[in-house]
Amino acid sequence: MVRIGIIRHGSTAWNKERRAQGNSDIPLDIDGHSEATKLAERLSEEEWDIIYSSNLLRARQTAEVIGNRLGHSKIYSEPRLREVGGGRIEGTTEEERIEKWGSNWKELDLGIEGADSVIDRGLSLIHEVIQNHNGESVLIVSHGSFIKHLLRELFPHLNEKSLKNCSLTVLQKKTSEWELELHNCTRHVIENA
Repeated sequence: MVRIGIIRHGSTAWNKERRAQGNSDIPLDIDGHSEATKLAERLSEEEWDIIYSSNLLRARQTAEVIGNRLGHSKIYSEPRLREVGGGRIEGTTEEERIEKWGSNWKELDLGIEGADSVIDRGLSLIHEVIQNHNGESVLIVSHGSFIKHLLRELFPHLNEKSLKNCSLTVLQKKTSEWELELHNCTRHVIENA
């Protein structure tokens, strides 16, 4: 059995401005650091054996806060956990995209990474985690769109909307099936507000 806790990074200035971040290397803002601290405190009540993180700054900073609280000095930086590549829309808001490319901008080839590519790299990492960490509990810190693609693949019935910043989703693989133990939970932020 493998237990995997998937975390969306804490908030950034671009989250608040509703800008597409993609692979742009944006740091956490003050709220993002606070969210990560609250989640770290919550996770300290549980047993987590290892931490993997996207190599983008906002995820790494979230993972470092958690790692420091849990006593994990080693965090495995993993490029396969990066956010969906946004191509030419990175740094723009929906309003700016409509102004620049029109209301059908989603139908244009703007260099946005395809779902198949995202799922392939996500599943590749998940399979490695299963092989290398059998019997362990693994934290993965990543990004909203990446996590949504991965969860849709593992749980096709899941009606995924938007993952909250610093949310925790917990999966378990006991046999051949995945079980969703917790989904998009931010009680650590709400209870400690």
